[in-house]
Amino acid sequence: MSQRRRSNNRYAQKPVRSTKGKDSFSALDVELAKVAKQERVLAENFAALNLPGSVIQILTKANISKPSPIQSSAIPDVLAGKDLLGRAETGSGKTYAFGLPTLVKLAGKKAKSGSPLALIMVPTRELAQQVNDALAPVASALNLKITTIYGGASMQRQHQALKRGVEIVVATPGRLEDHMRQGTVNLNDLEICILDEADHMAEMGFMPSMTRILDLVPRNSQNLLFSATLDRGVSTLVKNYLKTPALHAVEKQKQSESNMEHLAFIVEKTEKVNIIAEITKRPARTLLFVKTKYGAEKLANNLEKSGIEATAIHGDRSQSQRNRALSDFSSGRKRVLVATDVAARGIHVDGVDLVVHVDPPQEWKDYIHRSGRTARAGSKGVALSLLSSNETRAYAKMQTEFGNQVTPIKVRTKDAAVTAIATSGEVIVIKPEAVRPNSIRRPDGKPKNKRNFRQFDRKKAKVSQTR
Repeated sequence: MSQRRRSNNRYAQKPVRSTKGKDSFSALDVELAKVAKQERVLAENFAALNLPGSVIQILTKANISKPSPIQSSAIPDVLAGKDLLGRAETGSGKTYAFGLPTLVKLAGKKAKSGSPLALIMVPTRELAQQVNDALAPVASALNLKITTIYGGASMQRQHQALKRGVEIVVATPGRLEDHMRQGTVNLNDLEICILDEADHMAEMGFMPSMTRILDLVPRNSQNLLFSATLDRGVSTLVKNYLKTPALHAVEKQKQSESNMEHLAFIVEKTEKVNIIAEITKRPARTLLFVKTKYGAEKLANNLEKSGIEATAIHGDRSQSQRNRALSDFSSGRKRVLVATDVAARGIHVDGVDLVVHVDPPQEWKDYIHRSGRTARAGSKGVALSLLSSNETRAYAKMQTEFGNQVTPIKVRTKDAAVTAIATSGEVIVIKPEAVRPNSIRRPDGKPKNKRNFRQFDRKKAKVSQTR
């Protein structure tokens, strides 16, 4: 921690070391690769990791009984107070790997107004909500309060939550800095600071924000950093802010080689829309990835016009619209979700057995994070790419780097390969308890506020007059 940069201006822009060319911290990548290949004894259950019974009971109710590799190796070091660098792909159980021991360490402590004890920084509002939802039951069992801070939501409500005192804050860097500038939150009492998906935050331009925030974290804080890669300046964060970190890595192929099937269809441009429509009529959830916000909205609308329950999530949608889209997809009200790459890492929905790359990803990391929405937590899934004939070479090269042997096949609508995908998956049963977020009605059918009660009464009066 002695290498931290300090500034008289707490929010002054700081220069970030260039990451062009060979990464100066590449030796760490080599070390992580060695760690990933090491044989290790995995814990048989969470009790073996010294987690309390109240936490284990919550996990048991969620049908989680055996720790994943990253949980089994990382939890003891976090409980021991070590700084930690973890490399694990999406779906490996990272949230519990850092979240469970953090909550256990804070049990019995109370935060002052505006001074959280733990900070979890994430790249997107969707991921912030997902982390919060995963950890909230455990936090409640340990009598700890947790809240989210991200853009697109009410600053005032977030301020009120912080003012009441919360032990754990899950935040995106931009909105967290907004609160810090207004003085509604400070990091003076922070005991644990966690960066989740640091490489994605760097890709989104949050590196200056992360650096400024980390400069204000107390020197004796325990810092944890999870990232799929160490490029884009992430290695600089490791060097400057982690104290002799414990290294933990899960070998990439071991997470998906037995559960994820990679397929590729070569399709003509004139056939592509019809093939997508045929595939998305399947009875199970389907997640489609496209390049642009306009493309996501257009595709979702076209599918809806074809009678397919579809919705979209992208950067131009409001927070309430994004929440509703995820809720509809998760509950089964909408079987198809169309998303852009920006939203890829924020989508954590169980039961997605098919991801379709409608547009090819910009780079291999995008393919990993898109595909990682399926074959999660031991379940099986398919990552299907729709390619034009001139995209097959780049696709083959990428799959070879992953160690996969995938032969793209040329298809048309109604071909056997297309039909096999279109009829795959189990029929979704819509969750009866699922309620749309931001609904104006309570579970008893009555409106939530006085204004809506007046509207409700007027409508009732009109109905009575017409009877």
